[in-house]
Amino acid sequence: MEHKVETPKNTSKPLEKGKVVCSSNGFYSDTCDVDGDVRTNGTALSVTLVPASWSWAERHEWKIRPYPRRTVSGIVEVTVTQLASPEEQAAPACTVSRSVPAVVFALGGLTGNYWHDFSDVLVPLFVASRRYGGEVQFLISNIQPWWLGKYEAIVRRLSRYDAVDLDHDKEVRCFRHVTVGLRMHKEFDVAPELAPGGLTMADFTAFLRDTYSLPRAAPVSPRESPEKRPRLVVIHRSHYRKLVNTDEVVRAAEAAGFEAVVMEPRFDARLEEVAREVNSFDAMVGVHGAGLTNAVFLPAGAVVIQVVPYGRLEPLAKEDFGEPVADMGLRYLQYSIAADESTLLEMLGPEHPVVKDPEGVHRRGWDKVAEYYLGKQDVRINVARFAPTLAHAFHHLRPASL
Repeated sequence: MEHKVETPKNTSKPLEKGKVVCSSNGFYSDTCDVDGDVRTNGTALSVTLVPASWSWAERHEWKIRPYPRRTVSGIVEVTVTQLASPEEQAAPACTVSRSVPAVVFALGGLTGNYWHDFSDVLVPLFVASRRYGGEVQFLISNIQPWWLGKYEAIVRRLSRYDAVDLDHDKEVRCFRHVTVGLRMHKEFDVAPELAPGGLTMADFTAFLRDTYSLPRAAPVSPRESPEKRPRLVVIHRSHYRKLVNTDEVVRAAEAAGFEAVVMEPRFDARLEEVAREVNSFDAMVGVHGAGLTNAVFLPAGAVVIQVVPYGRLEPLAKEDFGEPVADMGLRYLQYSIAADESTLLEMLGPEHPVVKDPEGVHRRGWDKVAEYYLGKQDVRINVARFAPTLAHAFHHLRPASL
């Protein structure tokens, strides 16, 4: 008998001993917590709960995509089964028994995009496993060795054990508790009311600073170092949505009182090097895009200015970075460019619907929004218009009273 996860809202139920408790997190993910005599079979991509006695009348089955976005294609389902009796023939015999719990999840999907690596996997994995203090086993479907290599320090800090390639695992592994799937609360963020122990996004960034031994937990202090200017990093993109007048922005930041530096993070760069470099700054400026993900390495209390491209993208910008950045314990500022700061104006002309009527483009659907406003425009900031935002950032770090 197959059961679908039906709850259409965020749920966080206490785990029942010897039961499968599944929940649905609205738009995002389906997960199951399995507690008791739990057996994983990699070749069958199955997780089976064997009852200690005749405690329920019938067999139940759930199909779970162990990736936080259920609508993403290419993710193979894991079958979670609650057997009706301990003698049932479907129960595989244990070949490996573990005393630690396990978390089953999938890579692939949208991973490979730096922001999605954090939003879809690293943040939910932190929430799922941090409470175990490293005493947890990861079983990974669609395992990506390059991904585990890039984020090795984070994964190793969350689990002291080598990850298991679930798809090719010939063992029947037995645990007392298994979580199938990762719960994604919202984009690149943590909802404390849904997280074990009330974890927050600020806990996640503190965990990263500790993992990479980052030296700065707070911005430069005006009391301790009044002669030092706060350092600001301008995130440069080499493709669409790139800042075409970076030099002007740097000069404007310096005029506002910052020491300004341009950084173009490469996806293939060693993460510990990126983390250490970003941690040396007190403020960050960047056009909406994956580079702003590096805000996770800033010291608490730093400032992030997100430059929002033209095209009524403010709700997207707030969801993807605005709310997460604030929840990290950083000061979030937003600068929305006008039509004359977008290269769409010179490319299409003022009468083109993309320039003249962004709301009409939104009514035509996400594909058109993404095509033009995310994929075909670059940004030329009007530095005179931008100056008050830079001044606001500076005065947050250097209050006038000091």
